[in-house]
Amino acid sequence: MGRSTEEVRRDIARARDELASSVEALREGIATATDVGAKLRARLPAAAAGALGAGFVLAGGIGAVMRLLARRSREGDERARVGPFSIVDRR
Repeated sequence: MGRSTEEVRRDIARARDELASSVEALREGIATATDVGAKLRARLPAAAAGALGAGFVLAGGIGAVMRLLARRSREGDERARVGPFSIVDRR
């Protein structure tokens, strides 16, 4: 094998130092990659608009607005009603 114990110890110490620095770099990389707060602060207006739009859609806002608009076009004076049906005067 031709290497002395001192050379082996130096190689082990060097490998240990390289491993420690690699682990530290990995920890810093993970910390910055998972920092959602900083990423969200950078894009707060777009995130707020997206959340507002998603809340509107999930709450049924599009359907409610369409029902409101469609109902206004059908308004008129109801002359007679039989069950769910009615006769409407739309003058």
